[in-house]
Amino acid sequence: MAMPGKVRIVDVGPRDGLQSEPGTVATEIKVELIQRLAAAGVPAVEAGAFVSPKWVPQMADSEAVLNAIERRPGTVYPVLVPNMKGFERARTANVTEIALFCAASETFSQKNTNCSIANSLERAAPVAAAGVAAGMRVRGYISCVLGCPYEGDIGAAKVADLAGKLLAMGCYEISLGDTIGVGTPAKASAMVRAVAGEVPMDQLGLHFHDTYGQALANILACLELGVATIDSAVAGLGGCPYAPGASGNVATEDVLYMLDGLGIETGIDFSAIVAAGKYICEALGRTPTSKAAQAFLATAA
Repeated sequence: MAMPGKVRIVDVGPRDGLQSEPGTVATEIKVELIQRLAAAGVPAVEAGAFVSPKWVPQMADSEAVLNAIERRPGTVYPVLVPNMKGFERARTANVTEIALFCAASETFSQKNTNCSIANSLERAAPVAAAGVAAGMRVRGYISCVLGCPYEGDIGAAKVADLAGKLLAMGCYEISLGDTIGVGTPAKASAMVRAVAGEVPMDQLGLHFHDTYGQALANILACLELGVATIDSAVAGLGGCPYAPGASGNVATEDVLYMLDGLGIETGIDFSAIVAAGKYICEALGRTPTSKAAQAFLATAA
């Protein structure tokens, strides 16, 4: 299958990127980051998570964030919703897209959500139904699709089965997460081929972490199969609190630089994304992990 001519970027920095930050990130900083990403042309900016503040304190202000942002036409602001309590919170915040999640590893599921894979699907089903009934778009996340910190390799057939179940619940798209970044191009493409037996290729997304420096190579291998949605995080923010040693998401800047070199359109202003990454990194007291951003900023200096 030919590579797509256009790719949709979902920037997960404001949620997945910030949820494991050790210190508190002020609401106004999150709002500014989201608005900068949207203004740069990012079509989907993950804006928060309606999860337990006890377990994920960084997302405790998601209502305030959703109520404060100026929503741009053509941009969606999805939020993570684990259960019906979270769904009710999302509905009062006028959310138009929600994301459900499960893991392809039993051990990871227990450590991440305190329940089995089967139980996580049972929790997700009424949320998906309620979202569809409310006219929301519903997205599904699967974690640990290429490996688990506790169980090692994960079978592609297991991922495909889960993806099919999420699709049947009403998810319009399934995001495949290499949560600990252990995948390689051959494994990534084999996994996507297997999942495509259950879910059409144009309803699959990639959510790859860069722990072993393989994320861009893995993305390229899957682009060649026809996948046209990529999750990334500005400045390479994030990690996984339940995955020891896991580094951040693949950087949006690096993905954009590669896609531009391939002649693939995104509709996103690269320099504006670099500026957004610089903004949030200065607020967090760090430098961007993105190689493309570092090079661009050094050239512009």
